[in-house]
Amino acid sequence: MSTESTPALLKGAAGVDAVATDGPAPAGPSARSPRARSTTAYLRYAAGKLAGAAVSLFAVLVTSFFLFRLIPGDPVKQMTGGRQVSTEQIAAMRKEFGLDLPLWQQFTQYCGKALTGDFGTSYQFHAPVMDKISEALPATLLLTGTAFVIYTAIGIWLGARSAWRNGSAGDRFHTAFALTLYSVPSFWLGLLLIITLSVGIGPVPGMFPTGGMESGSETGFAYVVDVAHHLVLPVVTLVAVEYARTLLVMRSSLLDEMGSDYLTTARAKGLRDDLVRRRHAVPNAMLPTVTLLFVNLGNTVAGAILVETVFSWPGLGGLFYQALSVPDLPLVQALFFMFAAAVILMNTLADVIYPLLDPRVGR
Repeated sequence: MSTESTPALLKGAAGVDAVATDGPAPAGPSARSPRARSTTAYLRYAAGKLAGAAVSLFAVLVTSFFLFRLIPGDPVKQMTGGRQVSTEQIAAMRKEFGLDLPLWQQFTQYCGKALTGDFGTSYQFHAPVMDKISEALPATLLLTGTAFVIYTAIGIWLGARSAWRNGSAGDRFHTAFALTLYSVPSFWLGLLLIITLSVGIGPVPGMFPTGGMESGSETGFAYVVDVAHHLVLPVVTLVAVEYARTLLVMRSSLLDEMGSDYLTTARAKGLRDDLVRRRHAVPNAMLPTVTLLFVNLGNTVAGAILVETVFSWPGLGGLFYQALSVPDLPLVQALFFMFAAAVILMNTLADVIYPLLDPRVGR
């Protein structure tokens, strides 16, 4: 018998142990399934994104305090409207609004109150800042929310059709038109619409109000119609500018997917071209567009400052413009923080949702 076969004939506990240690390690309590590892990795990824958002929010809080103190002008003198005011009265107003304190003490008080949701009292309105924001927020959400739904639907639909028919006359027209509108300043387009469709020019009569949210004399269903009538021009202005960006991003994303093998396979199985686009190509091309949509949602809270100002819309944008003219520091700081926080939170939400749409993200 050869010596090579001897180890195979060995019996006893030692031999069994030797064979056992040569094989794969047994699954113990510390072993985790791929699903468990994937969940842990996702939670770690989401926690990192949330921590980054918290740091960004604190940076915005600090920036909002110091940035607007660089604006030239004295808020107290602006509030007096140029009237002759005694030195004692000016000192009393400074003390009332805490402007007599050292800058570092103003900053610590601001941060401490802001963390509890208290952004102070407005200089010009003599009311809590959050009350003024709560009054203006519904108007902004109505305007920008309506525009968001419309330009998202139009941009995605036209972007997908343009990419799928790349090089056609329709694609060239939509792309050129979108690039033109994307380059147009929103306030200039708003003024142009007011001149042509509100004031009237030549044979074109004025059909829409020049500004505001309501006429002030309507009730019930007539009030709803009146508000919708005032909505038309500012919504058209926002849609014209924003749909172009959505269209261009969607078109570019779908063009990147056009040469993929899975689309060729889907066509080889006999699926109609329309089904290949809707069921396979468009869902996979939506990831960059999803990021854009979340950014636009954040901007919905911020509102369109220029558009609201041009159309005298009583929303957060118009309120921000009024606060800057004083400057009403508590109101400006709170609005700036809200605008930036909305964008940061929506971007973070997009980052957290991304791995659920594409498992390759966050690995």
